[in-house]
Order: sequence, then C-alpha cells, then structure tokens
Amino acid sequence: MTVTREQNYVGVFDGQVGYGARPAVIVIDFTLAYTTPGSPFFAEGVVRAVRDTVPLLAAAREAGVPVIHTRVEYHPSGADGGWFVRKVPALRKMVAGEPLAQIDPKVAPLPEEVVLVKQYPSPFFGTPLAPMLAALGVDTLILAGCSTSGCVRAGALDGVQHGYRVIVPRECVGDRHDGPHDANLFDINAKYGDVVGRDEVIDYLRGLRAAAA
Repeated sequence: MTVTREQNYVGVFDGQVGYGARPAVIVIDFTLAYTTPGSPFFAEGVVRAVRDTVPLLAAAREAGVPVIHTRVEYHPSGADGGWFVRKVPALRKMVAGEPLAQIDPKVAPLPEEVVLVKQYPSPFFGTPLAPMLAALGVDTLILAGCSTSGCVRAGALDGVQHGYRVIVPRECVGDRHDGPHDANLFDINAKYGDVVGRDEVIDYLRGLRAAAA
C-alpha cells in the first residue's frame, strides 16, 4: 500500500520544539543578488519572502527582540570561499563594493543591528553568531532568509545542534524553485525545528511585547 510522505513520517518525525522566552530573529542573506531581475541568483520566491518578512521584523523590533542579519562576501581572489565558490562560481561576484552583495533595502538593518559577513551556507560557520547569541541569553531562533534549501536549512541544522529552538515562518523564507523549497521546509519541520505560519510568529512576538509592558 502506498502511503503519503506525511503518513510515512508520523510517530517518528512529527515532534515540536515550541517557543522559548528569549528569541532572536536571524535574517539570512536577503541580498539584492536574489531580488534583482537579471542576477544569476534571482528568485521570485525570495522576492515574495522579503516582502513577507517586513511585518515580522516590525513585530520583532517593537518587542525589543534582537535582529541579526547575514550576507555573503568574498576576497577578490575567492580564496576564502574554498571549494564552495568552485562549486558555485557565480558566488565569486560577491565581493566588497558589489551592489548585489548588499542587503535588500526593504529589510535593511537598523543602525543598531549587527550584520555578520559569512563565506559559507550556515550563519554559524566562521562567524561570531554562537557566542553572540549566548551572551544575549537567546533560547529561540526565528529564521528568515534564503535560500530555503541552502543557507536557511544550514542555519536550522546548526541552530538545533547549538542547542536552540528553531522556528521558521514559512512565508519568510524563499528559494528559486518550489521543489527544493517545499522539500526542505518539510525536512526542517520533521527534524530540526518548527515550520509555522508567519502570523503565528508575529502573535508570539506581540505576546512578548505585551508581557514586557
């Protein structure tokens, strides 16, 4: 008998981590490379995700929740990108001064928000994110960004491995094709965190604000 993907996972990969008390929002690589038509990385799914992340960021900022951004940048030689830039040569364009390497203005960081520069998919790898979150007392990561199948997935995996609850608002992540996007949301929800609706996350953030008041 044929079973659905969802039925196959029941009872094994269908747990929930829920929300903690001290969240941070990590906005992963929402750069112009993904939202500018004609760019090698352009993806309509990311354009939608950027738009849908704007109210999430507003709710986080109103609640006093830390918002941390990442973007990718390489030395002109590409040496700091190792085999990753050899596997994906288009990444070599992401160097200092390249407009496409800058964060999309729709989700621009506020002056007080940290922007971490990374060279590999995970926002944890080779960056000070882990000690920064520990110093802030964070227990929950809310991940927005792109791509779902790449850097967001890597962030979810490293997030749970570093001991954080991982929450992914599905409207706030994007990819260049629905296939890998949907498959990776399913897998993240099955193994690494909770994939939920954006409005649920906004309600959670507003609840934190109300409790603090």
